[in-house]
Amino acid sequence: MENYNPYSLKSKTILVTGASSGIGKSVAIESSKLGANVVIIGRDKQRLGETFTALFGDNNIQFICDLSNQKDLDELLNIIPLLDGVVHCAGITKSIPFSFTNRSVEREIFDINYFAAVDLSRLLIQRKKITKNSSIVFISSVSGTYCSMYGNSVYSATKGAINGIVKGMALDLASKKIRVNAVAPAMVSTNILRDGVFTEEQIKTDMLRYPLKRYGTPDEIAYAVIYLLSDASSWVTGTSLLIDGGYTLL
Repeated sequence: MENYNPYSLKSKTILVTGASSGIGKSVAIESSKLGANVVIIGRDKQRLGETFTALFGDNNIQFICDLSNQKDLDELLNIIPLLDGVVHCAGITKSIPFSFTNRSVEREIFDINYFAAVDLSRLLIQRKKITKNSSIVFISSVSGTYCSMYGNSVYSATKGAINGIVKGMALDLASKKIRVNAVAPAMVSTNILRDGVFTEEQIKTDMLRYPLKRYGTPDEIAYAVIYLLSDASSWVTGTSLLIDGGYTLL
């Protein structure tokens, strides 16, 4: 059949959080290439504008928003159109040994990595901003289930919480025909990775631990997200899709 594409997002409106960079930026751009009208949100005005400029199509929206700020959330919910999909990409990572963590550190990481996404999902559903037969996708991590890294105990806990809420939400929202899933990447080459926490030598050495001898790219994670947003995954809900270059096989 000419031009048939089960992964098409044509005529769908997709909200992408954390779209200023990394996986969120790739999800937004790749979704627009497949026909979606994309609503992107982020805290960095300049970088979000760069993402917006790279989008395909004429019906996209950008909104500067701090998901932890109730005023910003209220404004977002007032202007946002009816959605066919939501992708929660906003998040932070902090490498802190467990003995140096405290409630303040835990709250900071959980607020952004877990509560911001879950609270936004709840508000969108309560305000009837998500259509039937829509899809909600969270960005989890292999560290939430399969493994962790030194200094990543709290980060891993946030991703474990995401994996758990995905299953519960999938059951609760099935009657509304809303699917809920996550993708669980291993290490992905983003700017966060190169913010000075690791040296280039450490990164190259770590890559060799992967059977495919490299990290993933933001685009590769975006393609998996697009599958979960598209009608091609219409019978998929409550799962976390592992994308790890074979890392957890070892």
